Amino acid sequence: MSIYDIPIAAIDGTPSSLKDQEGKAILVVNVASKCGLTPQYEGLEKLQQRYEDRGFSVVGFPCNQFMGQEPGTSEEIQSFCSTTYGVTFPLFEKIDVNGENRHPLYEEFTKTSDADGEAGDITWNFEKFLISPVGAIVGRFRPQVEPTDPALVAAIEATLPI
Repeated sequence: MSIYDIPIAAIDGTPSSLKDQEGKAILVVNVASKCGLTPQYEGLEKLQQRYEDRGFSVVGFPCNQFMGQEPGTSEEIQSFCSTTYGVTFPLFEKIDVNGENRHPLYEEFTKTSDADGEAGDITWNFEKFLISPVGAIVGRFRPQVEPTDPALVAAIEATLPI
Protein backbone atom coordinates (compact mmCIF):
# COMPACT_ATOMS: atom_id res chain seq x y z
CA MET A 1 0.00 0.00 0.00
CA SER A 2 1.26 3.45 -0.96
CA ILE A 3 1.22 6.36 1.50
CA TYR A 4 -1.31 7.92 -0.87
CA ASP A 5 -3.78 5.11 -0.13
CA ILE A 6 -3.75 5.34 3.67
CA PRO A 7 -7.04 6.87 4.85
CA ILE A 8 -7.01 9.99 7.00
CA ALA A 9 -9.56 12.66 7.75
CA ALA A 10 -9.11 16.27 6.72
CA ILE A 11 -9.17 18.83 9.53
CA ASP A 12 -12.91 19.30 8.94
CA GLY A 13 -13.48 15.57 9.53
CA THR A 14 -14.18 14.58 5.94
CA PRO A 15 -12.57 11.34 4.72
CA SER A 16 -9.38 12.01 2.82
CA SER A 17 -5.88 10.76 2.06
CA LEU A 18 -2.65 12.13 0.66
CA LYS A 19 -3.87 11.16 -2.84
CA ASP A 20 -4.36 14.86 -3.73
CA GLN A 21 -0.64 15.34 -3.09
CA GLU A 22 0.48 12.57 -5.44
CA GLY A 23 2.92 13.92 -8.01
CA LYS A 24 4.11 16.68 -5.65
CA ALA A 25 7.04 16.91 -3.30
CA ILE A 26 5.47 17.15 0.16
CA LEU A 27 6.79 18.03 3.57
CA VAL A 28 4.78 16.25 6.24
CA VAL A 29 4.97 17.88 9.67
CA ASN A 30 3.38 17.00 13.01
CA VAL A 31 2.30 20.39 14.34
CA ALA A 32 1.16 21.96 17.60
CA SER A 33 -0.21 25.38 18.52
CA LYS A 34 1.23 25.79 22.02
CA CYS A 35 4.83 24.69 21.55
CA GLY A 36 8.06 26.63 21.66
CA LEU A 37 8.53 25.55 18.04
CA THR A 38 5.10 26.81 16.94
CA PRO A 39 6.66 29.85 15.21
CA GLN A 40 7.94 27.34 12.63
CA TYR A 41 4.46 27.68 11.09
CA GLU A 42 5.70 30.96 9.64
CA GLY A 43 8.65 29.29 7.90
CA LEU A 44 6.51 26.39 6.74
CA GLU A 45 4.05 28.80 5.15
CA LYS A 46 6.94 30.61 3.45
CA LEU A 47 8.07 27.28 1.96
CA GLN A 48 4.50 26.67 0.81
CA GLN A 49 4.32 30.05 -0.91
CA ARG A 50 7.81 29.80 -2.40
CA TYR A 51 7.47 26.34 -3.93
CA GLU A 52 3.77 25.56 -4.43
CA ASP A 53 3.92 26.60 -8.08
CA ARG A 54 6.71 24.06 -8.58
CA GLY A 55 4.74 21.07 -7.32
CA PHE A 56 5.29 21.29 -3.56
CA SER A 57 3.09 21.33 -0.50
CA VAL A 58 3.51 21.32 3.24
CA VAL A 59 1.02 19.01 4.97
CA GLY A 60 0.29 19.43 8.68
CA PHE A 61 -0.86 16.79 11.16
CA PRO A 62 -1.80 18.25 14.55
CA CYS A 63 -0.70 16.07 17.45
CA ASN A 64 -1.30 16.44 21.19
CA GLN A 65 1.14 13.77 22.38
CA PHE A 66 3.93 16.09 23.51
CA MET A 67 3.03 17.73 26.83
CA GLY A 68 -0.52 18.48 25.63
CA GLN A 69 0.69 21.24 23.30
CA GLU A 70 -2.17 20.80 20.78
CA PRO A 71 -5.26 20.71 23.00
CA GLY A 72 -7.67 22.51 20.65
CA THR A 73 -10.54 21.24 18.56
CA SER A 74 -10.13 20.99 14.80
CA GLU A 75 -11.93 24.32 14.40
CA GLU A 76 -9.67 26.00 16.97
CA ILE A 77 -6.54 24.59 15.35
CA GLN A 78 -7.59 25.71 11.88
CA SER A 79 -8.57 29.16 13.11
CA PHE A 80 -5.29 29.59 15.01
CA CYS A 81 -3.21 28.52 12.02
CA SER A 82 -4.97 30.76 9.53
CA THR A 83 -5.32 33.87 11.69
CA THR A 84 -1.97 33.72 13.50
CA TYR A 85 0.31 32.42 10.73
CA GLY A 86 -1.74 32.73 7.53
CA VAL A 87 -1.45 29.00 6.90
CA THR A 88 -2.75 27.96 3.49
CA PHE A 89 -1.30 24.44 3.33
CA PRO A 90 -3.53 21.42 4.06
CA LEU A 91 -4.15 20.38 7.65
CA PHE A 92 -5.50 17.00 8.62
CA GLU A 93 -7.14 15.56 11.71
CA LYS A 94 -5.36 15.45 15.03
CA ILE A 95 -3.54 12.11 15.24
CA ASP A 96 -1.11 10.11 17.37
CA VAL A 97 2.37 9.86 15.89
CA ASN A 98 3.77 7.50 18.55
CA GLY A 99 2.51 4.64 20.68
CA GLU A 100 -0.10 1.94 20.21
CA ASN A 101 -2.52 4.32 18.46
CA ARG A 102 0.13 5.67 16.07
CA HIS A 103 -1.51 6.56 12.76
CA PRO A 104 -0.56 4.18 9.90
CA LEU A 105 1.11 7.03 8.00
CA TYR A 106 3.48 7.51 10.90
CA GLU A 107 4.09 3.76 11.07
CA GLU A 108 5.71 4.28 7.66
CA PHE A 109 7.41 7.59 8.43
CA THR A 110 9.10 6.40 11.63
CA LYS A 111 10.94 3.66 9.69
CA THR A 112 12.94 6.45 8.00
CA SER A 113 16.29 7.52 9.40
CA ASP A 114 17.41 11.11 9.88
CA ALA A 115 20.80 12.51 8.78
CA ASP A 116 22.45 10.78 11.76
CA GLY A 117 21.00 7.39 10.81
CA GLU A 118 18.41 7.41 13.61
CA ALA A 119 14.92 6.08 12.92
CA GLY A 120 12.09 5.37 15.36
CA ASP A 121 9.64 7.41 17.36
CA ILE A 122 8.86 11.04 16.68
CA THR A 123 10.86 13.06 19.20
CA TRP A 124 8.71 16.21 19.42
CA ASN A 125 6.39 18.55 17.57
CA PHE A 126 7.48 19.80 14.14
CA GLU A 127 9.39 16.71 13.00
CA LYS A 128 9.49 16.81 9.20
CA PHE A 129 9.39 14.14 6.49
CA LEU A 130 10.10 14.95 2.86
CA ILE A 131 8.16 12.82 0.39
CA SER A 132 9.04 12.57 -3.31
CA PRO A 133 6.44 13.01 -6.07
CA VAL A 134 6.20 9.20 -6.34
CA GLY A 135 5.55 8.73 -2.61
CA ALA A 136 9.03 7.74 -1.44
CA ILE A 137 10.16 9.08 1.93
CA VAL A 138 13.42 10.82 0.99
CA GLY A 139 14.30 12.74 4.13
CA ARG A 140 13.66 13.09 7.84
CA PHE A 141 14.39 16.33 9.66
CA ARG A 142 14.17 16.60 13.43
CA PRO A 143 12.04 19.25 15.15
CA GLN A 144 14.89 21.68 15.75
CA VAL A 145 15.58 21.90 12.00
CA GLU A 146 13.99 25.19 10.98
CA PRO A 147 12.03 25.36 7.73
CA THR A 148 14.68 27.79 6.41
CA ASP A 149 17.57 25.42 7.19
CA PRO A 150 19.80 25.22 4.09
CA ALA A 151 19.90 21.40 4.17
CA LEU A 152 16.10 21.18 4.25
CA VAL A 153 15.67 23.80 1.51
CA ALA A 154 18.26 22.01 -0.68
CA ALA A 155 16.47 18.67 -0.15
CA ILE A 156 13.14 20.23 -1.11
CA GLU A 157 14.63 21.82 -4.23
CA ALA A 158 16.20 18.51 -5.25
CA THR A 159 12.82 16.76 -4.86
CA LEU A 160 10.61 19.25 -6.71
CA PRO A 161 8.97 17.83 -9.84
CA ILE A 162 9.02 21.20 -11.68
